[in-house]
Amino acid sequence: MKKMTLLLSAFAVLQLTNLNAAAVGTTTDAAGTTTKAPSNTAVIMDDAVVTDAMAEFKSLSRVDRKAKMKEVKQLMKTYKANKAEATPSTDKVLLAILAILLPPLAVYLHEGTTNSTFWISVLLTLLFWIPGVIYALITVL
Repeated sequence: MKKMTLLLSAFAVLQLTNLNAAAVGTTTDAAGTTTKAPSNTAVIMDDAVVTDAMAEFKSLSRVDRKAKMKEVKQLMKTYKANKAEATPSTDKVLLAILAILLPPLAVYLHEGTTNSTFWISVLLTLLFWIPGVIYALITVL
């Protein structure tokens, strides 16, 4: 089961990168250099796309599957490296400032909905302001 889940997630990531590359659009000139031309196409992953991707992955030979898995692992490695090197965005800074001033609002803006995390923040802020701030900072950061 664990191996099947890994295969499903790996192939979904690979298909997503292929769809993103197709959505961006790459062109190759006579010199062999590739250039990207962005487009306004949105990539939508639904059950049908994932099912088709899994069927396509299962139809590949063992050697092709190994090559795809190797490619996915390399993509994941570069993604994690890029994520680790990324600087924090201004959204995080603004949410941290807002978490100090109005903790429930910062949690709501971070979560995007009034879920249990938001209500816990409201409760902690009403009990005493400091626990609400600490909880909001932990949630936002």
